Amino acid sequence: MLSAYVPIVGLFALAAAFALFSVAVAPYVGPRRYNRAKLEAYECGIEPVDQPLQGGRFPVKYYLTAMLFIVFDIEIVFLYPWAVANDALGLFGLVEMVVFIATVFLAYAYVWRRGGLEWD
Repeated sequence: MLSAYVPIVGLFALAAAFALFSVAVAPYVGPRRYNRAKLEAYECGIEPVDQPLQGGRFPVKYYLTAMLFIVFDIEIVFLYPWAVANDALGLFGLVEMVVFIATVFLAYAYVWRRGGLEWD
C-alpha cells in the first residue's frame, strides 16, 4: 500500500538534495566580483534612505495594490475548482462563472480607469 508513495518520496528527496547541493556549492562556484553598489541594500532601483527608528510611513497606494492582488488571487482560487468540476456543474456553473468573471472584470476596469494601477 505504501509502495505507491515511493516515487513521490523519491522526488521530494531528489529535490531536497538538489537544493542543498546548490546552496552548498554556490559560494565556491559562483563569481566573486563584489563592489560598493552590490553590497548596498536594494530598494526597487531607488536610492535607499535612512528610516527613523520608529519606522517609516507607507503610502496608501502600497495597500491598495496589495488589496488588488488579493482580489485577483481569490479569483484564481475560485477558477480552479470550477475548472475541475466543469462537467458536473453544467450550464448553471458556466453562467455563474461568467457572472463572477464579469464582476471581477468590471472591478478591474474601474480600478484601471481611476488610475489605481499606476505607481507614482
